[in-house]
Amino acid sequence: MSSNVVLGSATRQNLLSLQDINHNIGTSQNALATGLKVSSAVDNAVVFFQSQSLTNRASDLQNRNNTINQGISSLTTATQAAASVDNILTQLQGILNSAATETAAQRAAAGTQFNTISKQLNNLVNAASYQGLNLVNSSTSTLSLQFSLSSTDTFKIKGGNLQVSVLVTVHAVASKLASVIVLNSVGAAQKFSLVSNKTSRFQAAFNILQNAIFSAQATAQTLGGNVTLLQTRLSFNQQYVTTLSGGSDKLVVADVNKESTNLVTLQTRQQLAIQSLSIATQSEQAVLRLFH
Repeated sequence: MSSNVVLGSATRQNLLSLQDINHNIGTSQNALATGLKVSSAVDNAVVFFQSQSLTNRASDLQNRNNTINQGISSLTTATQAAASVDNILTQLQGILNSAATETAAQRAAAGTQFNTISKQLNNLVNAASYQGLNLVNSSTSTLSLQFSLSSTDTFKIKGGNLQVSVLVTVHAVASKLASVIVLNSVGAAQKFSLVSNKTSRFQAAFNILQNAIFSAQATAQTLGGNVTLLQTRLSFNQQYVTTLSGGSDKLVVADVNKESTNLVTLQTRQQLAIQSLSIATQSEQAVLRLFH
């Protein structure tokens, strides 16, 4: 003899409807509690992983943005150093101009001042390091940025050497420069001496320093142009991150107004379903009363 309870068709239908309503109420309550209409792969695997892919992409770009920001800081440091080198070289030109018409004693003092300022220029260049990277004291230094983990989208910026000895050596005509400025390597310092009173030779040295200024300005211009480029890329990435995050939200974030309305409607339906189930069971109880 079977011990299973057999429900009437009306009771079974009303019970199934009530179970479905209760399930939907649970879904709406979860959406309101979490703010998500799809909170796991169980809810909707396709939508969940699409959203996760967009979120991961946005997260990667945000990390790249942090790296770009640090790159901008490195370039800004180097650009500021190059601008300072320009100013110091201009100051050295002024010393040369003055020395051309001065007495021997004054020229000797000017030579000492020239040496001191030149050494400070090198000190400034060597100090222009950001997080261990110096883009103005070595032509082999390179700033390398990868804009995306999923591609080979990289950007490399080579540094330059703005130490005074390098700038002067690059542009010097030795036979002219040696008569005015003698470059001696003393340890890590670079020393200069004014040894001539011929105006033409002072002018030649002045022109050499002018060429050095042009190099410093060109370096500053190149570095500054790269700062502008990185700022443009950073702005694009930030907009892209917003777009990706918004797309992810559209897939999984719940509409609170809609879910609130659904919950109220479902609760009303739940009460009606309970009443309907009660009515359906009452008809079965009426049959039972026939046996009394």
